[in-house]
Amino acid sequence: MLKNKNILYIVISLAIFVVLALVYNNPVISGKQLLQHDIVQYKGGAKELLDYRANNGKETYWSDAMFGGMPTYQSGAQFRGDVIKKIDDAFNFLPKPANFIFLLFAGFFLLGYVATKNWKYALLGATFFGLSTYFYIIIAAGHNGKVATLTYFAPLLAGILLVYIRKKYILGFIVTSLFMGLQICANHPQMTYYLFLALAFLFISELVRAATGKIEWKHFLISSGILGLAMILGVGMNSQRLLANSEYVKETVRGKQILKSEHNSKDDDGMKKQEVLNWSYGKLETLNLFIPRLLGGSSTEEVSDDFKKELRASLESQTDDEEQIQAVFDQVVNGVPMYWGDQPGTSGPAYQGAIVVFLAILGFFFAWKKYRYWILGASILTILLAWGSNFLPLSDLFINYVPLYNKFRAPSSILVVVELLFPLIAIIGLYRFYNDEKLTEEYKQKILLSVSGSILGITLLIILFAKSLFGFESSAETGKIPDFIMTVIKDERARMLRIDAIKAFIYVLITSGVLFLSLKKKLSQNIALIIIGLVSLFDLWTVNKRYLNNDNFVDKTFAQTPFVTENSDYLSGKAGDNPQLNDLLSRANMNKVLQEISDKDKTHYRIFNQILGPFGETNTSYYKASVGGYHAVKLRRYDDLINHYFYSEDSTKSAQIPNILSLLNTKYVIGGSVEQPQVQINPKANGNAWLVSDIKFVNTPNEEIDAIGSIDSKKTAVISIDDKKYFEGKTLAADSTAIVDLTKYQANELEFKTQSKTPQLAVFSEIYYPKGWKMFLDEKEVPYIKADYLLRAVYVPAGNHTIRMLFEPEVIAKGKTISMIAFGLFVLLSLVGVYFLYKNSVGTNRDLSEISQEFQNS
Repeated sequence: MLKNKNILYIVISLAIFVVLALVYNNPVISGKQLLQHDIVQYKGGAKELLDYRANNGKETYWSDAMFGGMPTYQSGAQFRGDVIKKIDDAFNFLPKPANFIFLLFAGFFLLGYVATKNWKYALLGATFFGLSTYFYIIIAAGHNGKVATLTYFAPLLAGILLVYIRKKYILGFIVTSLFMGLQICANHPQMTYYLFLALAFLFISELVRAATGKIEWKHFLISSGILGLAMILGVGMNSQRLLANSEYVKETVRGKQILKSEHNSKDDDGMKKQEVLNWSYGKLETLNLFIPRLLGGSSTEEVSDDFKKELRASLESQTDDEEQIQAVFDQVVNGVPMYWGDQPGTSGPAYQGAIVVFLAILGFFFAWKKYRYWILGASILTILLAWGSNFLPLSDLFINYVPLYNKFRAPSSILVVVELLFPLIAIIGLYRFYNDEKLTEEYKQKILLSVSGSILGITLLIILFAKSLFGFESSAETGKIPDFIMTVIKDERARMLRIDAIKAFIYVLITSGVLFLSLKKKLSQNIALIIIGLVSLFDLWTVNKRYLNNDNFVDKTFAQTPFVTENSDYLSGKAGDNPQLNDLLSRANMNKVLQEISDKDKTHYRIFNQILGPFGETNTSYYKASVGGYHAVKLRRYDDLINHYFYSEDSTKSAQIPNILSLLNTKYVIGGSVEQPQVQINPKANGNAWLVSDIKFVNTPNEEIDAIGSIDSKKTAVISIDDKKYFEGKTLAADSTAIVDLTKYQANELEFKTQSKTPQLAVFSEIYYPKGWKMFLDEKEVPYIKADYLLRAVYVPAGNHTIRMLFEPEVIAKGKTISMIAFGLFVLLSLVGVYFLYKNSVGTNRDLSEISQEFQNS
């Protein structure tokens, strides 16, 4: 009967999660959709990919839409035979973003149940974790891959604990394999990497427990073997995306440096140190886990009416010019961030919840040692790593010596590990506080009073003496804002801190009071959990609504087609005062020009759009291939080109940009403004391909990239000395009548016709990528080389010829085979395991209903 009740409570808990997810995102019920910046960018950059898929019923793994052309592995590519992705789709049955929030709740519920074997604590922990503010911030920004990966953190850890702690080898194997597969499928390697840094502490903890006799070596070795196999299969299920991305990343900004500079040497691996450490969390900023607006919240934090009144009064005390007052007022209110921390900017704090942090600290005293030490170690490490440039000894150690760490940027995001582990240690400690008789009442009271007193005391000091303790001014602002304005800004920042600190004080006071009354038998465990859960829910819910609320949801017309070409009264009415929508509508004239260019000129070329900043937008890519784009993992050579010419402070390099644009077959250059775009045709564009007979060999990549800005690229090709062997036995001769024409274009297949009286080198305005592109001359595959630092080139004999380029990455077919084998093994081993459990139950006279309770007993 009790077991049946547990099943009922689990079902009810899952239903609660569905309700909470839908209530929080209630506009989705009426058909509205979330407007996310990064998803808008994705829609532009992936347009060619999506059109190809719709028109051909198959996938292209290359697209010319952004940055001259790049693989689509991290731009929305789908992989045929990707069974694990179908399982992921089944789990995401709710509309976005309710699907993410439900999975955050449900995943941690599984983890909490494994850790405490009590659905009440699992339910409470699920709300602690699922309402972590950082998740809502990244959902609003459109970091869907990141949050999707985070939804599988908890259930993966649950599977591992089932094996190591609960000794449920078969069930643990199934759960670990499945959620390892789903974790990788979500395709955010950085988050997975950070999770495994934490799991290393769990492994070490279990190793130490085995070495000290707390557990048997046999159990440790068997468990580690089972988990190793489970993880291998989970990784194997994703072989297509992993092999493709592994191949791709080596050619990107996350791979080896190509150019030598004062900041790096050729062949240095990974990103530059300063790139890795961008968005480092401040040491003081760590307290944002407990007080959300300690450092002002987000860079776009909404200010109070009192601030506006005080600012206007301050401005009026300086001048009587109403026009000037209004201009400065608008500039300060809309342009000066309330955030004053160490990061360049932020969308919001990594707020964990005052109650969760308080209970986590208690948990480090009350939880079982088998959880306590590894969670504490992992939490401390990740907090220190989050400090990045603010704690260089550790950051330098990891960048220089820990494999793969220098592949990722924004160390502040490693706090996702704390956001997983704090709720876990909190509910484990709370469970022992109420249910473990080994903890004496005297010990519990001592710890409760000591921790409560310390936290409440520190919080009270912050409330009373905030202005004396903190500067409320970032180093970047010092001396740049007039004192009379800065004073008002500081007052607003102090007001924000004080409001949130008072709330934190109240929430901790309520929680500590509830625990104390429970200790004195004045309050039952169930009532105490309900009070703690509701207060925490209110706290996190209200903070999260600052960053993800109903204003983020818009009519699906905008969400599905954000690149509008007309700003009608109808659309303006739907946009209302929404700044994001009005920004999209403001681009209508520019988009219309792009549309007209695309409609009138159906040939293949690129556009250089300067209006929005060419290397941070995908409006252009939505309509036609762009010189620019928006992507964090660009091909290394293209990124070098951008930095060497477009971002150069050298006036000589800047003056050579037109030559680079011509090399990239840039037919149209767009300038002006979004309201009045101006189109300029580039008559010197090289075209899709050209034939040359003059070769300039260079010794280094630096010489190569320097040369392409100054040569006449239509006549001369710059070739690395490393490719000189390619020309052995080949002669080149000029022919002024030679021609090469593009006769067929698809994203992954191009065909050219050549006519020449002499042998030539055909140079293509297509980005060089050594993996997957095949070159055919009259249907015979031939080798090709890199020319002009980042383009493709092939030797063409005299006469009439057909050249065809085809992108067929071998890793896709290879990966599909491995994926299917891995998934097949997972299913087979799982069935064998379930059969073994069934046979074992028959041998011990257990009925089938008892087998279904295997999870209950875990």
